[in-house]
Amino acid sequence: MKRILTIQDISCVGKCSLTVALPIISAMGIETSIIPTAVLSTHTMFSNFTCKDLEDQIIPITDHWLSENIDFSCIYTGYLAGASQIDIIKEVFKRFDTLTIVDPVMADNGSLYPAFDMDFANKMATLCGVADIIIPNITEASLMTGMEYKTEYDEAYIKELLKKLSELGAGISIVTGVGFRPHKTGAYGYDKNKDEFYYYENDLIDAAYHGTGDIFASTFTGGVTRGLSWKDALPIAADYTARCIQNTIDDPEGRNYGVNFEAEIPYLLKRLEKCGNLQ
Repeated sequence: MKRILTIQDISCVGKCSLTVALPIISAMGIETSIIPTAVLSTHTMFSNFTCKDLEDQIIPITDHWLSENIDFSCIYTGYLAGASQIDIIKEVFKRFDTLTIVDPVMADNGSLYPAFDMDFANKMATLCGVADIIIPNITEASLMTGMEYKTEYDEAYIKELLKKLSELGAGISIVTGVGFRPHKTGAYGYDKNKDEFYYYENDLIDAAYHGTGDIFASTFTGGVTRGLSWKDALPIAADYTARCIQNTIDDPEGRNYGVNFEAEIPYLLKRLEKCGNLQ
């Protein structure tokens, strides 16, 4: 059985980060190990949340694992609690020398999240530079590359953004939340070693929830780790995320702080079954 290490925060209520990654990746048939970067009572949509930074635990945890000869098929990072954690995560990458996927969670809709500044964005660009695959949204991509953030853009802009991201160092760069037609959205990827672009779109659902980026990144990571190409994993991640959003909208008891990813796991497993015998 493959084993993924995912490094991100635990929001105890809120359906994001580790409380999304752990069940989704496990359901995909992959042993899922975790390093929590922080523990929050809820995610940051709520007011007066508590937060405990766990930076001082990251290296001791990996020290113990190395002493037990534990290894991983993939390391996948999400929300990090501060810029000082980034160099520590780079050290974790070196220690385990495996496939690395970075979701540089720090910004959306043209702005950094309140906890972060440009120092964090610049440091995150260096983490993306040592990853194999990176999955920023348009805001995060523009911050890390220095390109102008645009809400209205064409395909040439996205391709330039992807090329700039690839210059950071990652072999495959994927930008999420990309749409060129009314009522459509998708993800656009670039493989710099093959100089190959790939775009996948689905219907834009007029709703916004926390944690949908985590669902996409976790599903994509699970698919790649199971043996899918990045171009085969991307549509599954996009479609599953869209179904989770729609399920929540259709649910009269749907909560506004996250989406019903649990209810759509059977759909995700059926999509994987259609892919045949994966690793």
